[in-house]
Amino acid sequence: MTDIDVELRSEIQQAYRTYLENKGFKPRYGQRLMIAELVKGLSRPESDGPALCVVEAGTGTGKTVSYLLGALPLAKHLDKRLVVSTATVALQEQIVFKDLPDVLKSSGLTFSFALAKGRGRYLCLSRLDQLLQEADPNMALYDDELFERPDAASKQLYEAMANRYISGTWDGDRDNWDDELDSEQWQPLTTDHRQCTNRRCSHFSGCSFFKARQDLEKADCIVANHDLVLADLSLGGGAILPEPQDTLYIFDEGHHLADKTLQHFSYRMRLGSAGQWFKQLPRTIQRQLKLLTEPESLARICAPVNELVESAEPLLSLLSALVVPFADKVQDKRRGSSHWRFPGGVVTSEIRELSDRLRTVLVRLHTQLDAAANVVQEAIQDPSDGIDRNLAERTYPVFSQLAGRAESMCQLLQAYARIDTGSPPQARWVSFLEREGAQDDIELACSPIIAAGTLQTQLWSRCYGALVTSATLTALDSFARLQLHTGLPDTARYCRVQSPFNYAQNATLIVPSMQAEPGDAAAHDQVIIQALQASVDTREGTLVLFSSWRQMLAVRDGLEVRLQALVLSQGGRSKQALLREHRERIDKNEGSILFGLASFAEGVDLPGRYLTHVVIAKIPFAVPDEPVEAALNEWVREQGRDPFMEIAVPDASVRLIQACGRLLRSESDTGRVTILDSRLRTRRYGRALLQSLPPFTLQI
Repeated sequence: MTDIDVELRSEIQQAYRTYLENKGFKPRYGQRLMIAELVKGLSRPESDGPALCVVEAGTGTGKTVSYLLGALPLAKHLDKRLVVSTATVALQEQIVFKDLPDVLKSSGLTFSFALAKGRGRYLCLSRLDQLLQEADPNMALYDDELFERPDAASKQLYEAMANRYISGTWDGDRDNWDDELDSEQWQPLTTDHRQCTNRRCSHFSGCSFFKARQDLEKADCIVANHDLVLADLSLGGGAILPEPQDTLYIFDEGHHLADKTLQHFSYRMRLGSAGQWFKQLPRTIQRQLKLLTEPESLARICAPVNELVESAEPLLSLLSALVVPFADKVQDKRRGSSHWRFPGGVVTSEIRELSDRLRTVLVRLHTQLDAAANVVQEAIQDPSDGIDRNLAERTYPVFSQLAGRAESMCQLLQAYARIDTGSPPQARWVSFLEREGAQDDIELACSPIIAAGTLQTQLWSRCYGALVTSATLTALDSFARLQLHTGLPDTARYCRVQSPFNYAQNATLIVPSMQAEPGDAAAHDQVIIQALQASVDTREGTLVLFSSWRQMLAVRDGLEVRLQALVLSQGGRSKQALLREHRERIDKNEGSILFGLASFAEGVDLPGRYLTHVVIAKIPFAVPDEPVEAALNEWVREQGRDPFMEIAVPDASVRLIQACGRLLRSESDTGRVTILDSRLRTRRYGRALLQSLPPFTLQI
């Protein structure tokens, strides 16, 4: 063991002892184990490749404090920056406003930390200035999206924001404004990386986003979210967050990382909207040129746009004509959206060739628009060619967004034009969209079916080290599902830290005999109604979890009036409003029954009396009708494997563990879980699902 190893171990042990003493806590075996595993996993020599560690930490372990006490000193010793990434805003805020200040105060460690958010959470002073000057319709991107003057109420709000920002009583962060801001109020005030002129902006010195960036550059620990980390990596890394090779990442709520990756690296293109964009593009550009008094260099760059649009429009029409017939093949036609998926991700040769021809035109169009945006951007800093600086600053976001729109379409078309050579293939599908109050549209979409390759290329192979942690990383007592979806290698260090809760003593898992299986939907609805009426205590807090809207509403409407009066059902109000009323009822010693879907099976924290009975209507199998899930199942089947046992059952295992995890939130909590699905008793996979649940006292 080297001197630095001894010094590091001593510092971490001392920090843990000091933290416990100051908090009046006793040592926890799980915390010590997690700290030790983290340090061993993340302090490998660089010659061994990225240091990757996976820790499943059961509920009540205190995993946040564990990884902070272990990773903060380790990152400093390695001369690396620490990025803690979460999936939810709630946990992000808890870490920044509660956990990190607590560790800083109680552990004896010295470090700085900052909260990282995307540009969309911060006020753009340039946008605010334009709005308060009563926006010019010439700034509109499209004829049907005129940049309207704000109404009286919005203008009053924007004036208040300007006054408070100037006075220093508001920092420009949307989340720090006193009142909740809806998207229609906030969207005109913010920008993205394409439209931002950075240091060229006349408001740069006072920019709220770049002020926050300065805090990030100095912080030892940055708290971000998965979306921001993925966005930074897609920009090459180091654009917002530290360079990956100089970073130790902690991915809390790590079971969301694969899904977030799929969302981030998918592409979409609406054909009807694209057609409208082509029609309006020449007029939009002419409007900007006129506003800038038609500078010669810019006019010359934009001159080919009309010809390129004329070439693109008939190709787009032909592409639309090729995909429209697939609407007749759609079997699951739901209000709002229905999908046709190309088997194996293979589009027809006609669609592939036409996509390539249209992409070729759009690449040239993007080149011209991007060049125009660059000319306007340069004029902001160094006015030339007669371009007024203030007008350049106002028109740059327009040119930049136009170039971004063209680039986005190119990415989708390129995905449709190529033939997959690797494995697994991409998922490609057509969505037929019905939009209330607007014209229906057709959307082409493409996505990886599994995030493993993307994460390996973008993250695992580039970072110095990473810890992935959550209370639910294993499925059926194995990390195989996590490895399949994330590409984490066998060489990573894997560890399970058991929850300190006494499940057998504090909770009972009940699997009653059922007279109907979920396959008989109407009969299963009735037995659920009967079971609830027989088992729900009207004086306690109950959470009933369903897998479908249909069943939830059918059961709610079929209950006796005495129970219906206690039901708070997902749908009409926000999740937080329902949880708040539920707590208020329990505080008044009244009963309350929450009805919810998947979003209530995770992230709901109702300790003590607020929740003593969790009812799960059936095993939460996903319905494989969404294009990406269906494509994954198809690919697994083509490999000669069983997608039900390899995908569906492990996924259900994770969801079932998360649902059962709503019951015990502290070591003193008690209660029962009831699962109303006889397949847990009668099917082999059902018994495997039961065995993977926490060790409740089982009552069958």
